[in-house]
Amino acid sequence: MKGSTAALVGAGATAAVVVAALVQAAGDDPVVGAALSMAVPAEYKALIEEAGNTCPEVSPNLLAALLTQESGFNPRAKSPVGAQGIAQFMPSTWETHGVDGNGDGKRDVWDPEDAIPSSAKYLCTIAEDVKGVPGNKQNNMLAAYNAGSGAVQKYGGVPPYKETQNYVRSITALANQHQGSGKVADSGQVATAVNAAKGMIGTPYSWGGGNVSGPSTGICCSPSGQNGKAVTGFDCSGLTLYAYAQAGISLPRTAAQQYAASEPVKPGQVKPGDLVFYGTSAASIHHVGIYVGNGWMIDAPRPGTKVRYSPLDTMRDLFAVGRPTSNNTKEI
Repeated sequence: MKGSTAALVGAGATAAVVVAALVQAAGDDPVVGAALSMAVPAEYKALIEEAGNTCPEVSPNLLAALLTQESGFNPRAKSPVGAQGIAQFMPSTWETHGVDGNGDGKRDVWDPEDAIPSSAKYLCTIAEDVKGVPGNKQNNMLAAYNAGSGAVQKYGGVPPYKETQNYVRSITALANQHQGSGKVADSGQVATAVNAAKGMIGTPYSWGGGNVSGPSTGICCSPSGQNGKAVTGFDCSGLTLYAYAQAGISLPRTAAQQYAASEPVKPGQVKPGDLVFYGTSAASIHHVGIYVGNGWMIDAPRPGTKVRYSPLDTMRDLFAVGRPTSNNTKEI
């Protein structure tokens, strides 16, 4: 491996610095009153658009970003501490704030038709709870969703909890990223590739799945034992291969090969559309995603998940960022 490439991003502490620098560029306020511009699973789009206008402090993009952060749009998600469903309600909170959104006579935390409007309603309720607290109203609302209204009132704003501060920053960054999302690309090819990846949000992960035509059955078997032959979808490099094929750029099949076919990008020069690689060396790269801005990427994470937005620090071994090219190789 070339020495200059090794110094590109690195792992461990250096990776953390890169992630922090990318996220730092995010704005302070989510989009208010705008239409939904984030890519979300099709079955939830109308629910999010309607619920995202419940009150002035909530927008469709903000609600979509919150659901991305909470569960990755998984309606069966359950956290180690007991939070449930697509909006990750604790049972006691659901008992008080859950609504029968679809009018079927039941309040079901596992049903997105109930949980999504309940999440918006609860956001509006806590926005009212903390409306007298100084500072950014939406940041205070999100902090209260994560840490409780009492904590926001006690500290006069977002409390000094690292988890809550990261939670607020991540959601506002993701919500803001998609304001005027058609302008974020620097070229038609990058815009085409990013939009192609967005169009596959919610597609199942399949080990070895994905080609230039779209989702496909994969191969057997992943390290965890998943048989990709039984699932139609993408693995990480299958998604990036497909997305860039739509832009007329041919990439190799594996993440390590795609790294070798990409031009290195320095941390301060990372742009939407760049490929983000994870591993401890060029030869051990095991994951790739498409950077979309403000510390987020679109990727196919692992068996049992779906194509989604993920923060760059979703894995600890961020190795390098590369810009796809059709005719370039690096030493490995």
